[in-house]
Amino acid sequence: ARNAANIKNRQPVASMYVQGKALPDMYVSIIADELNVKEVKFVDDASSFISYRVKPQLKTLGPRYGKLLPKINQYLAGEGIGNGELYRFDIDGTEIALSAEDVLVSTEENAGFVTVTEHDLSVVLDTNLTPELIEEGFVREIVSKVQTMRKEAGFEVTDHIVLSHHGNSLIEGIFARHGAEIAADTL
Repeated sequence: ARNAANIKNRQPVASMYVQGKALPDMYVSIIADELNVKEVKFVDDASSFISYRVKPQLKTLGPRYGKLLPKINQYLAGEGIGNGELYRFDIDGTEIALSAEDVLVSTEENAGFVTVTEHDLSVVLDTNLTPELIEEGFVREIVSKVQTMRKEAGFEVTDHIVLSHHGNSLIEGIFARHGAEIAADTL
């Protein structure tokens, strides 16, 4: 889901919704930490994060309903997914009966969410990033860059270093608010 949304793992996200069997808190904590998600919620139905579009299958309906296709299309556009049941309705005095093979159902993720489904498990990632989440992502990125620089300079993991910054007002603000955290993580 992060790959689909093009959001790096260092960038925290607010929530992840899981349609599947709930897990014990111990595992939920590990998942949240490893995936950099503030909150993991288990839901019975993830369909509220997905919009469905139903359109007529022209190959099967063209020969049967011809000129009524535009009106059938208009009717189906206002309908939800039929859950495999028949669509039955009346257009201009003609009874229309459509099976699952007569319609094309496509899905679209609601804005701000990415959904990945495999078998009976669906994961929905909230991709709405608040300024606080973005700043926390910057903090993690700074720590990562400093750790890479430490390694490239030949420092041991336990060595203490002196860290400074200059010339960037965004970085200056991040250090003003999160300097102690950055210093603790990078020694």
